[in-house]
Amino acid sequence: MIADAARVLIPALASFSIGIALAPVLAHYLYRSKSWKKRVGKQGLGDDSGTPLFNVLHETREVSTPRMGGILIWSAVLGSALLFIGLADVLGEPFSSLNFVTRNQTWLPLFALLIGAIVGLFDDTLEITRSGGGLRLRWRLCLVAVLGLFSAWWFYEKLGVSSVGVPFGNPVELGWLFIPFFVFVMLAVYAGGIIDGIDGLAGGIFAFVFMAYAGIAFAQEQTTLAAFSASVAGATLAFLWFNVPPARFYMSETGSMALTVALAITAFSADVLGEGIGVAVLPVIALPLTATVLGNVLQVVAKRVFRRKVFIIAPIHHHFEALGWPPAKVTMRYWIITVIAGVLGLAIALVG
Repeated sequence: MIADAARVLIPALASFSIGIALAPVLAHYLYRSKSWKKRVGKQGLGDDSGTPLFNVLHETREVSTPRMGGILIWSAVLGSALLFIGLADVLGEPFSSLNFVTRNQTWLPLFALLIGAIVGLFDDTLEITRSGGGLRLRWRLCLVAVLGLFSAWWFYEKLGVSSVGVPFGNPVELGWLFIPFFVFVMLAVYAGGIIDGIDGLAGGIFAFVFMAYAGIAFAQEQTTLAAFSASVAGATLAFLWFNVPPARFYMSETGSMALTVALAITAFSADVLGEGIGVAVLPVIALPLTATVLGNVLQVVAKRVFRRKVFIIAPIHHHFEALGWPPAKVTMRYWIITVIAGVLGLAIALVG
């Protein structure tokens, strides 16, 4: 039998290797098919006024760098999972120990990853093939909410989960309110996915966040969940290798939706199912996502109630760009914050 640490690290290495091997093929296809936006810009925050400052900051890269780079992430995770399933069926041990696809821990987060990837891919396809853009935000939110409802029902009815762990205390029993709470968390995490937009930013953040959850799951002896989280982190690092400035491609919706919905379910899976704390530390471990969502809410409220903006431009990482910070400085500092927040969240989860 392979040691538990190796059962976590080897799938991560496999996902990274598959991603590195796949990237040149994916990049060739995306550039050949001109898989980028046909015009710069995005819908304004909470209104239809557009985002002219964003357009100025990103007027060149938006229409010359391919989208759909997130394919690399979920393809590498899926490839790693299928690799060890196949090797386990043919050769048995030690590869059976490396198979991280299990019903009790990873079926649901892997399912969410793939559903998010498919919906995001559809949105990206619309984005690059028509001038009107992809799916409207309300439709994407509805689809995420439906996935959240199904996942919440699975936890509540099939797994008997109706409580949430809290640091330094007993789990809080929510009863049927667990279901709307689950949906709210998934929508909130998905909303943080708009942190994509600067070369290397989202890739580094998501890699560090999933590493932290791999550590939490491993400490709780949820080895296959830890291996899944590490595999996602490894695949995201492979994406990041080609996404650092100047980015070969962008993650876009097929990557961000897949990662955010999988992250939400991973957090719940590492919670009372593992007799631990996974959800309560999510705002800490994913601090940049939390700050992005809160910053956007604050910006919308300020514009609608007080008719003035808090930030020059939202999300706030673009605010720092507008202040004159080089994009690379924004990315590096966000990475540093994510590492510190991840260590803090991991410590709280383990001590609590």
